[in-house]
Amino acid sequence: MVQKQDFKALSAYVYELPATYDPRMRVPARIYGNKRVFDMAFGDRSVEQLINVAMLPGIVQYAMAMPDMHQGYGFPIGGVAAFRYDQGIVSPGGVGYDINCGVRMLASEIDYEEVVDDLDDLATVLYQNCPSGVGGKGAVSLTHKDLDKVLERGAEWALANGYARRDDVERTESGGCLPGAQAEVVPDRAKERGRPQLGSLGSGNHFLEIDVVDEVYDVAVAESFGLAKGKLVVQIHCGSRGLGHEVCAQYLRQLQDAPRRYGIEIPDRELVAAPIDSPEGQSYMAAMAAAANYAFANRQILAHFARLSFEQVLAGKVPDWDLRMIYDVTHNIAKVETHKVKGQDTKVVVHRKGATRAFPPGHASLPPVYQKTGQPVLVPGSMGTASYVLVGTEHAMEETFGSSCHGAGRTMSRRQATRSVRGEEVRSELHKKGIVIRSGSMRGLAEEAPLAYKDVSMVVDSVVGAGIAKKVARVIPVAVIKG
Repeated sequence: MVQKQDFKALSAYVYELPATYDPRMRVPARIYGNKRVFDMAFGDRSVEQLINVAMLPGIVQYAMAMPDMHQGYGFPIGGVAAFRYDQGIVSPGGVGYDINCGVRMLASEIDYEEVVDDLDDLATVLYQNCPSGVGGKGAVSLTHKDLDKVLERGAEWALANGYARRDDVERTESGGCLPGAQAEVVPDRAKERGRPQLGSLGSGNHFLEIDVVDEVYDVAVAESFGLAKGKLVVQIHCGSRGLGHEVCAQYLRQLQDAPRRYGIEIPDRELVAAPIDSPEGQSYMAAMAAAANYAFANRQILAHFARLSFEQVLAGKVPDWDLRMIYDVTHNIAKVETHKVKGQDTKVVVHRKGATRAFPPGHASLPPVYQKTGQPVLVPGSMGTASYVLVGTEHAMEETFGSSCHGAGRTMSRRQATRSVRGEEVRSELHKKGIVIRSGSMRGLAEEAPLAYKDVSMVVDSVVGAGIAKKVARVIPVAVIKG
């Protein structure tokens, strides 16, 4: 069993386990975080899972875990790993069940003080217009043909059908559409689950929040993002709903014998994988991209209905009730990218599971508006706590394949949380903080209680200390919509 002393502190924010720890390891394993984060990592199986990732064929540089790391399926959540395109593998466990779960933020010119008395109505209308809950139906009805178009076009489908603005699409990671998506390789059961759910939040840790900017760390960058102290913003956190879950589940089953057939040694059956360039690997990549496109369209449609909700409640009460897109990031994905590996440009597939891309100024994939600043990195906290807006750095490209943390990271399972606190208690505590809450489930509130998560400020300070992101602003919730 791995011990803390087996790791070497490379700095106050980076801990490394050398590849010599286990002869099966192909690269070292790294944990990014301060000493407190490092110590907490040994509270579950996430360190063991990280070591297992370091044993997979074709992995380059390091197996990495961001400071919000905790135990997941196969990969730890917070895990980042890149595999050579010509020699490596793709693993559904390195992406997760909620493919392209991600976060979108919209800014406004609305002062919190001028609408404080309208927050209750805003929360009610948002709850009505943005469906949530387990198995909940979405705001948009799709034909089978429409769904196939969503799967292959993503946010561009939303734009063509009146649910988006051109700026929305341009300020979405990958333009809101992953290339190579094929609707035909998405299992029928996944389509059946996804067709009625487009435009819905779902449940679990997904949410829609109204926040207020309460701290600005970099005024110039914040202004370019459209953020100002005292102004409202909206965050939307959700993914590919039942469609993505079913894609992952079915491909995990389909790939069970792939390691044997291709001679891939895996240390854990949860890490079933296929060579990237194999028919099975290519099929999964195409289905995963389709599920990711569904998620981009899903968040876009929710943003559309959030705008309508603000107009419905605030028109005539404030001069400008519009919500303007800042950015949309994905944090459960495997993406084909080119990175420096031993000084050479190398085509890799970067698995980010519970990790956010954090590309620097000047990167070719960023929209013109963010060429000078770098990519916005959105890091939501646990329910009722602060969230952060960061920006990517060149050091992240050198260290972590341009990756950063994605949230606070759990310290308790959902079952443990429900044993520790009641939903009614959580709701009461939120009300005491002046936070309006709309939720269809008291159990859901208990599962997502702040006590079940790490301190997001500690997590953010760790990535900033490691140099893989910079602080731009902090926001705090004033209204929360949950499933």
